[in-house]
Amino acid sequence: MRSKAHFRGDPIHPAIVHFPIAFLLGGTAMDVVDVFCPCPDWWPAVSWALLIGGVVTALAAAVPGFVDYIYTVPPASSAKRRATRHMLLNLAAVALFAGVWFLRGDPGIRPEPVLVAAEGLGAVLILFSGAMGGKLMAKNHIGVDTKYAYNRRWSETTVARSGDVVASAGELAVDQMKLVRIAGKRVVLGRTESGFVAFDDHCTHRGGSLAGGIMICGTVQCPWHGSQFNVATGAVKCGPAGKAIGVYRVEETGGEVRLFLD
Repeated sequence: MRSKAHFRGDPIHPAIVHFPIAFLLGGTAMDVVDVFCPCPDWWPAVSWALLIGGVVTALAAAVPGFVDYIYTVPPASSAKRRATRHMLLNLAAVALFAGVWFLRGDPGIRPEPVLVAAEGLGAVLILFSGAMGGKLMAKNHIGVDTKYAYNRRWSETTVARSGDVVASAGELAVDQMKLVRIAGKRVVLGRTESGFVAFDDHCTHRGGSLAGGIMICGTVQCPWHGSQFNVATGAVKCGPAGKAIGVYRVEETGGEVRLFLD
């Protein structure tokens, strides 16, 4: 069993993305100014350096971003579709800027207007992608540090089979939840005043991660649109969701908590 506690999403990713955005948009702005108003001889070299710096830092930011895309963004959800478009726009923009940098060759050469136009297109793609990234953080809570009752933090574990140990008896506080990746499925383990419960980590409205929501008095609320479910039965208590979530059997024996998918 592999278990760890960490931030909900990787805080490194939103911290790094400021650099490629600043470098690439700054280099583009300098080249646009140079087209309409020829600047000093050192000007093209600075914009060239900004472009290469932007491409390099964009590739660095792509690593934690891809980790979030695979492990944090809920599968089969509206956020996954938004994250896919965000990723494709970023890749297209980086490819454009990398191509412009390569075709410019020497840093002292002023770029041709067609290359500046390509930079402009790349800048537009970055702006659209940035808006999607903002929605992923503000609307879908990707990269947000989730806190539970008693200031308990997000935790998760991965196990291979149904019936494996997923937690210790004292690991979770009342109203705290834990994401369990079990046999390729995402399930939420939670502790209520009546004991442990387990249910799908998938809101039936838009696929939001219920593990990233709030659980209180036997009810879990999706963080995206507020749908509420009974954690013992899976029944919908409040929309917009109209379909119940799946629930699973949990057994606590010998200080260990086991989760069964049958």
